Amino acid sequence: MLTLAAPALAQDAAQPPQIDDFASALGRDSITVGVAGVYLPDYEGSNDYRLSPAPAAVGVVKGFSFAVLGNRASVDLVREKPGAAWDVQFGPVGVINLNRTSTDSIDDARVRRLPERDTAVELGGYVGIGKTGVITSPYDTLSVTLSYRHDVSSVHNGDTWQPTINYLTPLSRKAAVALFATAQHSDAAYARAYFDVTASESVASGLPVYSGHSGWKNYTLGAAGTYSLTGNLLHGVKLVAGGTYTRMLNSFSYSPLTRLAGSPDQWLGAVGVAYTF
Repeated sequence: MLTLAAPALAQDAAQPPQIDDFASALGRDSITVGVAGVYLPDYEGSNDYRLSPAPAAVGVVKGFSFAVLGNRASVDLVREKPGAAWDVQFGPVGVINLNRTSTDSIDDARVRRLPERDTAVELGGYVGIGKTGVITSPYDTLSVTLSYRHDVSSVHNGDTWQPTINYLTPLSRKAAVALFATAQHSDAAYARAYFDVTASESVASGLPVYSGHSGWKNYTLGAAGTYSLTGNLLHGVKLVAGGTYTRMLNSFSYSPLTRLAGSPDQWLGAVGVAYTF
């Protein structure tokens, strides 16, 4: 969401001719690339934080949308029609799960004594629908999606379902904001890999033995904004910033990795720069 505001269109009643030129750009090819510094938890459920760089690239090429945001990538295989009010979305999605892949990035000594996890590759797909011109202007958008991912690398062998709702609105030709909410449902295999503590792990770490189960893992609320430094939202350099609040749920929140060594309340903040061409 930090760079998805790039193709947004804006209104400026003081300059109608420029609005016409600006609005005519809707549907053209547009690519935004950027990088941000992200302040995020050491692991899922941690109350210690670290700073990490994150790349981003989003765009529309010949009517097909794509997004690479940090460790997540997706492609919309349904071609967008210029000027269409409704947008049907369908395509593949992939996530590189780096949770607890390195103990060097974990501050808590108890969790650091737990075994590292290999990098998990989660692949799946998503479906969704979006509407342009909803509340604030002819150019704001509201979309709802549902994605499914399965670990194909045999690290946790788990499944994750994720519904998401996004709202994006331009504030001017140079600025836009986005609000979003999402939740994740993970199965018992995922819980065992990242939230369980076995008897031997309990002896090594000092954390109590724990066995979780499937259910809703968390929900997340977030906001992001962008401001163009050169040009407008459709071209040039821009600043991007955003943040999220995540609440761990059910057995994932009661795991000693969360409840004792960490916190059910998770925060994330990001600030970066991007370029749209």
